[in-house]
Amino acid sequence: MEHGGLSVSFEDAQRIVLEAVNPLGCESVHLLEASGRVLCEDIISDTRIPPVDDSAMDGYAIIAEDTRGASRDSPVKLKIVGEIQAGGLRADKRVLRGTAIRIMTGAPMPEGADAVTRFEDTEERGGWVRIFCETDRYSNYRLAGENINKGDTILKKGHRVGSADLGLIASLNRNPVGVYKQPTVAIISTGNELVDMGEEIRIGQTRNINAYTLYSEVKKYGGLPEYLGTAKDTPEDTREKFLSALGSDVTISTGGVSMGKYDFVKEILADLGIGIQFEKVNIKPGSPFTFGIKGNKLFFGLPGNPVPTLTSFIQFVRPALLKLMGATKIHKPMVHAFLEQDIVSVQSHHLIRGLFTVRSNEFYVSKTGNQKPSVLRSMSEANCLIVIPEHVTHVKAGEKVTIQLIDHGETA
Repeated sequence: MEHGGLSVSFEDAQRIVLEAVNPLGCESVHLLEASGRVLCEDIISDTRIPPVDDSAMDGYAIIAEDTRGASRDSPVKLKIVGEIQAGGLRADKRVLRGTAIRIMTGAPMPEGADAVTRFEDTEERGGWVRIFCETDRYSNYRLAGENINKGDTILKKGHRVGSADLGLIASLNRNPVGVYKQPTVAIISTGNELVDMGEEIRIGQTRNINAYTLYSEVKKYGGLPEYLGTAKDTPEDTREKFLSALGSDVTISTGGVSMGKYDFVKEILADLGIGIQFEKVNIKPGSPFTFGIKGNKLFFGLPGNPVPTLTSFIQFVRPALLKLMGATKIHKPMVHAFLEQDIVSVQSHHLIRGLFTVRSNEFYVSKTGNQKPSVLRSMSEANCLIVIPEHVTHVKAGEKVTIQLIDHGETA
């Protein structure tokens, strides 16, 4: 269903975008390359970890009952009958009442032992060990399968792999691992006034910062960005840039989507057979926003000002990229915070750059300076967005508001 020409609500825009997204295919990658990628298969254990009962500490494998009543003034004395190193085999001898076996962390527990007393609580002399405290049964004792049992589903399809996850997968000797492909993302800037890095800037021109902001964001969320340069304000140049982007899974452009005489993006998208789903979102900042689809390819026409470029990416492009990569967690955390200053809003979904702090286990939030859409510095200083719903025009200091934590991972 096309929504061309329509102005839609913030919620409808998010829904329309996500309904258009289908995850990409899968590929196998080396485990060391899987960090940040999204699993396209369940990781199921075919073994137990640890494989046998082992020691959690350096010490002496003992029978816990032998230490009853032990103290610094009245130690228990046990005969040492062997030693087991980490990576070694079980001792030839069993631990019997009145005996102990010296053992290292990770070494398999000998038969008969049901606890480990730490070296720090003992003193060894002449083949005997004196124990200065009671040790409970199964103290410093790791049971086979305590970490992972055979048949356990360790990580589920759709999970984004973190550092601890990499260690878990490695513990199962699982390599390579199946992950969703990363979307290729073409980035296009539009406007005669834009000057790229390294070029001399003249009066009336501005540095092209959107391309670098978006490039960083795409990489941050796992996409493969390619900057295609700046399209001049002519239909020919705009068309050429978008033609070169058609091979990418996602195209993001900035500028050229408003009602200006030289805003050609919507015209070119339609000319290339891209179905425009909506052209405007009831949101501030970032109301001019065009979204189109062609087959399984996505086209995002973002506003030209730096702040709405970034906020629009966070709200719409970022979740689309994550869903393309098969992620099931695509939404930013939302919490309530006490507002520290009055806010006068507009009758739209208003996103205000904010800085939250936590005091006495409560969130507090204030604006980060100048909120004009061209002032990227206030976005750089923000760690959240203050969310003011449609039709709310005034919020007083001390009232609770909803904030979106933009420097935190996705949660749902």
